[in-house]
Amino acid sequence: MILLPALVLSAVEIGLRLCGYGYSTALFKRMRIGQEDFLVENDQFSLRFFAPELARTPGPIRVKPTKPAGTYRIFIMGESAAMGDPEPSFGAARYLEVLLRERFPAAKFELINVAFTAINSHVIVPIARECAAYDGDLWIIYMGNNEMVGPFGAATVFGAKAPPLALVRLGLALQETRIGQALAALGRHLRAKSSATPSWGGMQMFLGNQVPPDAPARETVYRNFRANLNDILRAGCNSGARIILSTVLVNLKDCPPFASVSNTNLPAEERARFEQLFRKGVTLEGQGQFAEAARDYEQAAKLDSLTAEVQFRWGYCLLQLTNNSAARPHFQAACDLDALPFRADTRLNGAITDRARQWERRREAGATGVVLFDAAGWITNADSVSIPGQEAFYEHVHFNFDGNYRLALGWAEQVARLLPAAMTRSAAGGWASQELCERRLALTDWNRAIVVEGMIRRMKQAPLSAQFNNGHRVAALQSWVGDLRRRMDAAGAAQAREIYLDALRRAPDDYCLYENFASFLVAMGDVPGAAGQWQRVHELIPQDYLADFRLGGLLRQQGKLAEAQAPLLRAAALRPFISDPRFELGRIDRKSTRLNSSHLGI
Repeated sequence: MILLPALVLSAVEIGLRLCGYGYSTALFKRMRIGQEDFLVENDQFSLRFFAPELARTPGPIRVKPTKPAGTYRIFIMGESAAMGDPEPSFGAARYLEVLLRERFPAAKFELINVAFTAINSHVIVPIARECAAYDGDLWIIYMGNNEMVGPFGAATVFGAKAPPLALVRLGLALQETRIGQALAALGRHLRAKSSATPSWGGMQMFLGNQVPPDAPARETVYRNFRANLNDILRAGCNSGARIILSTVLVNLKDCPPFASVSNTNLPAEERARFEQLFRKGVTLEGQGQFAEAARDYEQAAKLDSLTAEVQFRWGYCLLQLTNNSAARPHFQAACDLDALPFRADTRLNGAITDRARQWERRREAGATGVVLFDAAGWITNADSVSIPGQEAFYEHVHFNFDGNYRLALGWAEQVARLLPAAMTRSAAGGWASQELCERRLALTDWNRAIVVEGMIRRMKQAPLSAQFNNGHRVAALQSWVGDLRRRMDAAGAAQAREIYLDALRRAPDDYCLYENFASFLVAMGDVPGAAGQWQRVHELIPQDYLADFRLGGLLRQQGKLAEAQAPLLRAAALRPFISDPRFELGRIDRKSTRLNSSHLGI
């Protein structure tokens, strides 16, 4: 009786696969590039975790399936901060690559960044298990910011909120089958009939998903994170890789909580007293009377200890009184109590520390090792900053150029301790300066301006725009852009061009360099030159949507309509949910129609 349904299901599964239905759930796929086989990113990997309209994708990956002899292979795992958002070509992983290459010029390093936006430990578990098959010497894990807001988090917009881990794993296993994928697609289709089709909207998508600091769903998230982290470490250690497990650094000092919730059980009289104290504290703070404001916030917190904004403002007042040691716990409490939890909190970092120590004990017993790296302690101590803030971050978790360099330098120190002696014998002095790293990465004022202007646009969107200090942060970024623009003259452009060309001579297969050089050439009005750079990007990573889209658009601008169609059609096929390539194709069709009509005398 059981055999017949199993046979039917097997037949349906085989039939769906033969018909080409569904998608591969692997992170990597094989591709022939030139005369060689490579592993590249599978853009459909994340469809088990996100609806197609919301799906995030890994950045471009280009790596040999078999590690070249003498190469030290490093995998970087995590979320958007580890990816290097807002511009991965200047993220911590890229700085790390330069630091290692400059310090150990005779060694060969291969860094593979498999981190990407909006994911969390539920997504990183299968990533880790797949990476385990590709002979990594070292893994660097930097994750924890998205546990509450990513897939299966307590505040997620991507599906079920904080389900038990067993249910998560069952659902993901089902979607490895074509039958499971078909059922998931049917469920999305039925839900779409009663609601608007979702689209990616950044952090503002989560505004309606506040989760109180004492919500039971948070406890489920913490349990799931610990279990997922353990599975990730097990996969890495069983593969023979060493692992640097990093705590997660977040902006405490200059990032107010995104949302505060109050104790709903507070009696009316105490609630009124709390509101009075809070409003009075805000007024005194605005007048610069920080000691008096701090006392009012302290009294308010005694009435309602769950309000994140009270903790943040209390900490700010103490900071203005130069009482940094007293201020820090309140900034941390504001992060931990945030009802829109986009940052790793004390519990998550505590889990990272605990798991690392457990695995360190196994190393002492002879197992392959896990090394704990305290990112927060490293950066604050190295920069003599007791409370992390805008010195390292743009907003809540994403590092600025200085922060990415500092994090990479901390990673590099750990990596150097783990390298085989044969690789370190030819070490060349100390670590490269930030200035040298940025020259090797071809980070010019043109790139800086693009990144900072993008951050200004982001800061003007909710929930960042609602933070009470956002005006000051945006003004500081605008001032930065102004300074950059004043240096972007003819002499600066000539110097920048030389920086790009020098970097490309040193790393002729670095597609990031070609991308950024193309952006510079567009700004200089050299459209044909920019198209040539994007053509080179396409040759290096032909699976990349952006290379095709940019190349097609630049060819259209030059009037090369027939040549533009092929890359734009490829881009449209790679990203069917993005309308931009089809819009460009429509412009080509209209232009072609006008040209033909003119030729015919119509």
